[in-house]
Amino acid sequence: MIHCLIIEDEHGAQEVLQNYIEKTPFVNCLGVYESGLDVPLQELDETDFLFLDIQLPELNGLSFLRTLSNPPKVIITTAYPDYAVEAFEEAVVDYLVKPFSYERFFKAVNRLQDIKALDNNENTKQLFIYADKAIYKVNIDDILFLKAEVDYVKVVTKDKSILILDSLRNWEEKLYNSNFVRIHRSYIINLDKIEKVLGNQVFIQDTVMPIGKTYKNDFLKRISY
Repeated sequence: MIHCLIIEDEHGAQEVLQNYIEKTPFVNCLGVYESGLDVPLQELDETDFLFLDIQLPELNGLSFLRTLSNPPKVIITTAYPDYAVEAFEEAVVDYLVKPFSYERFFKAVNRLQDIKALDNNENTKQLFIYADKAIYKVNIDDILFLKAEVDYVKVVTKDKSILILDSLRNWEEKLYNSNFVRIHRSYIINLDKIEKVLGNQVFIQDTVMPIGKTYKNDFLKRISY
């Protein structure tokens, strides 16, 4: 579970964020404030990240962020795309331009969950995946392989396939601490699910996958004992 605060002065935008958070099983909202100056320091210490608007009363969001000596992670939510460069200079995690969809929201908070797991050196056992207007909970150990499909990634488990708008590169990072390896520009496989390796091919259940030249040496090192 990751904990957040909403700092947003528009009531409509507050409601959108609260509705999105309620739909997301791994995010909890600790409080909603119209100005950064209203946030109790104790809540700032307890939160993992902020949803932070830029145009706020008294002190704008980026100025408020600069006042914090040890700020939490930040997702900017704003109607103004012009501040993106300035915001990323402050090391914000993501920049959502209103109005944004739940899919775009989910991608941002899922990235935060991955960052928290890496920061804590956790070996995450479960993932939440948004596809077809639903959230799927997937056990990492159940994943057989992942395949790139143009702008999508197909996550294949022992009992289902889920097609999501994402890149294989992102999944390399997401599975960094797990027993997965990239064997081809189009494939990441679960090493525990390999049935056999024959020549330049890997066999997992009924699927035969090629081993690319770029990835072969690393793959062979991972399976050598």
